[in-house]
Amino acid sequence: MADFLHWGTTAVFIYSGLAIIPLAIGLSTATEKVAVATGPSLGGLVNAIFGSATGLIIALVALREGLVDLVKASITGSILCDLLLFLGLAMLTGGIRYKEQKFQPILAQVNGVSMTLAVIAIALPTLVIDTSNMVELLTINRLSIVVATVLLIVYGLTLLFSLKTHSYLYDIGVAIKKDSKLIQEQEETFDKKYLIFWIGVLLITTIGVAFESEKFVDVVDSVIEKIGLTPLFTGVILLPLLSDVAGIVTVVRLALKNQMDLTVAIAMGDSLLVALLTAPLLVLGGLVVNKDMNLNFNSFEVVALAIAVTITNLISFSGNSNWLNGTLLLATYIILGVAFYYHPV
Repeated sequence: MADFLHWGTTAVFIYSGLAIIPLAIGLSTATEKVAVATGPSLGGLVNAIFGSATGLIIALVALREGLVDLVKASITGSILCDLLLFLGLAMLTGGIRYKEQKFQPILAQVNGVSMTLAVIAIALPTLVIDTSNMVELLTINRLSIVVATVLLIVYGLTLLFSLKTHSYLYDIGVAIKKDSKLIQEQEETFDKKYLIFWIGVLLITTIGVAFESEKFVDVVDSVIEKIGLTPLFTGVILLPLLSDVAGIVTVVRLALKNQMDLTVAIAMGDSLLVALLTAPLLVLGGLVVNKDMNLNFNSFEVVALAIAVTITNLISFSGNSNWLNGTLLLATYIILGVAFYYHPV
């Protein structure tokens, strides 16, 4: 309506951004329902395709418009949001309700090691440029394509590991809480007779996100310049908050029900999805739309990712969490957010 009635770019920016939030929640809910109804193997594939669909759609639309810096920043922001904001809010809210919460450390260890590898791989093109006198753009693009291909292969292997060869490691948390109210609710709600309905919701919300993302991206460049924000801050902070709001609601709800195994699996799993699937797909998507999308990130983005992965691994590898752990993660996110706000590029 704001676009059709010509209310101005600021109104389109605000309303399209707000419209993405309920659509993202609907898309996330439908993905979860379809994944559970179709079983572990096919459900894992559904999660792989639609798990980060909102952020991927926004990034693809922005990439097509040539907003490469915004797209790169959104990748960084999604990982920071998953590791620091998601886990931080979950551990804080759960820690306030329960003195201490426990989860299977193997989940955090497997995902943490994979995440460390992903961040190292993403940082390599940036390090090549920073440690060389001059590197041609074509060389960086080729290096990024090779790295993206390797990351996609690694993601496929992590799916094989978690869904097939070592699925028992990921079933521990669910098995422990088999009699919990949450699992009972899932068994009652995720009946296969609703599968067609939720597939319809999945398709409709995906189309809706794509439509609103188009409106949002059309005006984002001019609006953020008008209000004095940089593409770096917009991509790192604002876009993930729009696209990942459903995840925030989910992890907080699970933490309040003392389902920390699922909470950690979702938060760290989503960050892996971004690093190992979304980022490589965007690099390869740049070839399709003829844009120079590569893994040459801002050096400060690489430092921020390294900080986030390090502190998350230190806190989560023990298998215990409390409200102070959550506060430390949130404090790191806030400090990095302020740093990105004042970063001149």
